[in-house]
Amino acid sequence: MPSVTNSHRKTLDQRRAEHAWQAVQAAKNKNDKEVFEKFHGQAKKLPVRIIASGLGQALAFLKAKKYAPDLLIALGDWVLNKRLNPDSNKPKPDDMALLKAVVEGDAEFLRWATDEVLAYLQWLNRFADAEGSESTSAID
Repeated sequence: MPSVTNSHRKTLDQRRAEHAWQAVQAAKNKNDKEVFEKFHGQAKKLPVRIIASGLGQALAFLKAKKYAPDLLIALGDWVLNKRLNPDSNKPKPDDMALLKAVVEGDAEFLRWATDEVLAYLQWLNRFADAEGSESTSAID
């Protein structure tokens, strides 16, 4: 087995997983069962909404309903900051940043962002599902 050193860079999928894990842990660590359940529930519904209506409309729906602002922030942070620059020290964007970027971007950005959000949500949903089973005992 090859040794792992700091010189070995993480794959894109590993970076997605790490960021998604951190987002799920941040939502869970708010110690508010309702906040985590909304985060988890909206994350599970979001891929279907994106496929049915498009990324912009799905994000606008979440924003309008005030569903899971932490989910919108995590998606924006990943797509706009960490995806392209893993070492970015930019502060996390607000819950409108990704929606604004989609509205202002071109068709190529929209396709890329849609693919990236869907790939990211696979990890986020896996982790939220795993943590959801523990959330009752950890938060109550």
